[in-house]
Amino acid sequence: MVRVDFYRLTRDPVERVLPAIATRILGAGDRLLIVAAPAMQRQAIDEALWTMTPASFLPHGAAGSPDEEIEPILISGKLDAAPPNRARLIALADGEWRDEALGFERTFLLFDNSRIDDARATWRKLSNADDVETHFWKQDDRGRWTEGP
Repeated sequence: MVRVDFYRLTRDPVERVLPAIATRILGAGDRLLIVAAPAMQRQAIDEALWTMTPASFLPHGAAGSPDEEIEPILISGKLDAAPPNRARLIALADGEWRDEALGFERTFLLFDNSRIDDARATWRKLSNADDVETHFWKQDDRGRWTEGP
């Protein structure tokens, strides 16, 4: 069964949330594909993965780079169903749902209030699918994540 985690960003931008998710993924020995269509957003994510946790660097690279196959975290402007780094987990950092994400074991859909209607429509669609497990996460005023409606 495929798992899709919806992260509603009400306090922190994706650049602050994604490094924490990526840290847990790498800690579990998994690889991650991060997809964000806007080049400026990809650049901001790249910078955050370098600097968000000063004590620990999150190894990553850009799709199309010479080392893309060995990068545990690969940042791309498009979804590649068979990413060069062999990631089975994907983060849709720009909040745009892509049906190809269902080919991954787990998808993280990160969205802010500007994409709430799209996220709700995607939630309704996926909640009715027999082979998809959906989870919704929201952030409180302190920045902690709780699962719920």
